[in-house]
Amino acid sequence: MDYQNGVVSLIADADALVARVADAIATVRGQGGHVGYVRVAFEEADYAAIPPASQFAPIVAAAGRAYDADSPVTAIDDRVAPRSGDIVVRKTRVGAFSTTDLDAQLRDRGIDTLILAGISTSGVVLSTLRDASDRDYQIVVLADACADRDPEVHDVLMRKVYPRQAHVATVADLPGLFRQHR
Repeated sequence: MDYQNGVVSLIADADALVARVADAIATVRGQGGHVGYVRVAFEEADYAAIPPASQFAPIVAAAGRAYDADSPVTAIDDRVAPRSGDIVVRKTRVGAFSTTDLDAQLRDRGIDTLILAGISTSGVVLSTLRDASDRDYQIVVLADACADRDPEVHDVLMRKVYPRQAHVATVADLPGLFRQHR
């Protein structure tokens, strides 16, 4: 989630992070799983729909039009780019569900387990995990395929918060997780 050019560029050691995400995607595809992408991007009507009191409003205002839907900044990083048949949604809030049809697309495909990776651990990953849990998905969070600008926050979430609603694993754990669920 949010593995788009303008967000990836904000993360330290982004090349290694994106390489791990590419490995995770390859593993999921190799096991016959579906891959989904969530990106934040705005169209004209989306800008007008953000209430001034929203915590998201100042972030969007500070970015100007950098996050326009057709901007290269909002494009998914080429190293992990979607393929034909992948799920791709455009969001206008922090979480992956509230402003998208992601839940419907997942349900239409019979998907009941999500493997989450994203930037940022305290933003899109946290919001999506909580919402997905409320929607009764089984959840795996790939700790080393997520990043946050604050490494301490990332660590606390992975060790103390996420295990309450998800299985926290690594990209290297993925093949074993698929074997366990067959």
